[in-house]
Amino acid sequence: MSESICFVGEDNYPVLNPSHAHEYFGGESVQQTLLAKAFLQLGYRVSMVVKDHGQPQGETVDGISVWKTFAEGAGIPVLRFLHPRATSILKALDRADADVYYQSCAGMATGLVAWHCARRRRRFIFRIAHDTDCIPGQQLIRFWRDRKLYEYGLRRADFIAAQGERQRDLLQQHYRLSSSPINMAVEEPAVMSAVRDVDILWVNNLRSFKRPELLVDLATQLPARRIMMIGGAVPGNERLYADIEARARQLPNLEFMGAVPYHQVNSFFARARVFVNTSDNEGFPNSFLQAWIRGVPVVSFFDPDGLIARLGLGSAPRDLDAMRESVDSFLCDEPSRVAVADRCREYALANYAPVAVARRYIALGAMTSLSSP
Repeated sequence: MSESICFVGEDNYPVLNPSHAHEYFGGESVQQTLLAKAFLQLGYRVSMVVKDHGQPQGETVDGISVWKTFAEGAGIPVLRFLHPRATSILKALDRADADVYYQSCAGMATGLVAWHCARRRRRFIFRIAHDTDCIPGQQLIRFWRDRKLYEYGLRRADFIAAQGERQRDLLQQHYRLSSSPINMAVEEPAVMSAVRDVDILWVNNLRSFKRPELLVDLATQLPARRIMMIGGAVPGNERLYADIEARARQLPNLEFMGAVPYHQVNSFFARARVFVNTSDNEGFPNSFLQAWIRGVPVVSFFDPDGLIARLGLGSAPRDLDAMRESVDSFLCDEPSRVAVADRCREYALANYAPVAVARRYIALGAMTSLSSP
């Protein structure tokens, strides 16, 4: 019986280890860490492959063995693809010596993990993190070489998990590959805040497809509302970050917080009355779950599988004018907002508990011989 699983996520360490919480991480880092802890709770040996943040090789954090690869920026441009990046990832995969490897986010690591698993006769699970992962040429991958490595790995995954029906359909349409929709995970808050002093909350890494400029436009149109904007600069998007920060700081009703560590950002969700998402495309944002579990309706242009509109978990406006009207409606009608908030929390609790999500992988045979103890 397989008893070990390794999560491969280069940016996971700041989520796993709060002492590095100020460093960059993405939504999949949160998902992998929550799922890793869930498998640990179920009795499995769990390891993780991450970047080098100066931590000891093979250290244990909260029961999870951590194997480091390369440090950010290490190596000579062009040549560093091979060394230290590819070589250090493959060495870390060997050191983990797991029965099952789990990797998410389209990139060259997908191909390396697939190659390692084929060579070692181990099981490979790939998790779709964004709708564009399923569309050739639209992946959020900079280099052609890395895209080809990704597609090599995608086609060799033993099990592919999708975030919803849309991703399953896109993957089948463009790659003729099957996948299984599996819910994401969210951590239940220990205490619910009774203070809702932030009218509108926006949380995202600042990059172009997140369209942060629309939040600034919304704040201009709602001068009486207290709005909070949280998000860090993504490598390659530093100019966008600077532009948004400069615009935001000109508005007295918009508080620009910059990057906030995962372990602290949930306190802002707990204070929010409405959560807003301005992205034009996504996978399934962690922020939706962080909002719903705390009773915060979501108003978003992007609605994964029509979930928001279908289940009444907020609203899915078509444009900025409709978003302004929807947000204002929630904020002006507190009984209605509270009713939706209660529905959001009940839905999140029933469908996204981390252990339940881990058991779903097991039930679908994602790990073949890996079964619940």
